[in-house]
Amino acid sequence: MIMTFAITALLIVPAAILILVGDQVDPLSEAKRISRKTARASDDRTQLRIRLEELGKASDKDYEEFRIRQYGYCAGAAAITLAFLLALSGLFILAVIGSATASATIYLLIDRQLTQDVKKRRELIEAEFPAVVEMLTLAIAAGETPMSAMLRIANSADGAISREFQIVVAGVRSGAPLHESLDAMGRRVKSVMIRRFVDALVTATLRGAPLVEVLSRHAVEARGNQRNRVMGAAGKAEISMMIPVVFLILPISILFALWPSLANLNLFAS
Repeated sequence: MIMTFAITALLIVPAAILILVGDQVDPLSEAKRISRKTARASDDRTQLRIRLEELGKASDKDYEEFRIRQYGYCAGAAAITLAFLLALSGLFILAVIGSATASATIYLLIDRQLTQDVKKRRELIEAEFPAVVEMLTLAIAAGETPMSAMLRIANSADGAISREFQIVVAGVRSGAPLHESLDAMGRRVKSVMIRRFVDALVTATLRGAPLVEVLSRHAVEARGNQRNRVMGAAGKAEISMMIPVVFLILPISILFALWPSLANLNLFAS
């Protein structure tokens, strides 16, 4: 008899837990959410959603608008190329090949332009980072909390990092913890410098470490990285300036130096 009651209890308890959980989570909606997430992951083989999210366009509407614009330009280029080649040569196969080539070229150019926009935004964020970190350090050293300091920078500054701080502040106001909003910012901005700053800030916030020392160290490191980046850009500019000197100015100078001797030799030979 006791064994029967034990077996019945073992069967009833899991069933009751499943019923309680089922009242809170709808299996159908959960299955739909998982299928939508899986479909998005399989559809994002080119990491388009990740790049759009880094540009601040994380909604499905932004993704659909970009795809519509991309496919629309490809279709327009294909139609124009097809009509032009048909009118010019009259060969249908040549027109189809040319239209397909034009459509693929437009597709790749738009995708490359999106990548360039992401790269420029990342470089802009890294260029703004030292000044923003110094502002954040001064605000926290003056007695403000990290949340109020970020809110002050988001309202007073104008740039990519200030917009990221606005997203962080909005996430905290909606109920998310500060460290989760900062971690989302670090994952959204694909920059090693920002990732290290966010990790240090989250660690200091959770462990109660002094934020001023952490931010001061990151400000010095950010200034050093900015100086190295400027020196690297100057080195690349110096190399690019050598191209016209070597291939244009130097041959002309040698020609002017040798022209009188060549003219005299031709005169002597004649």
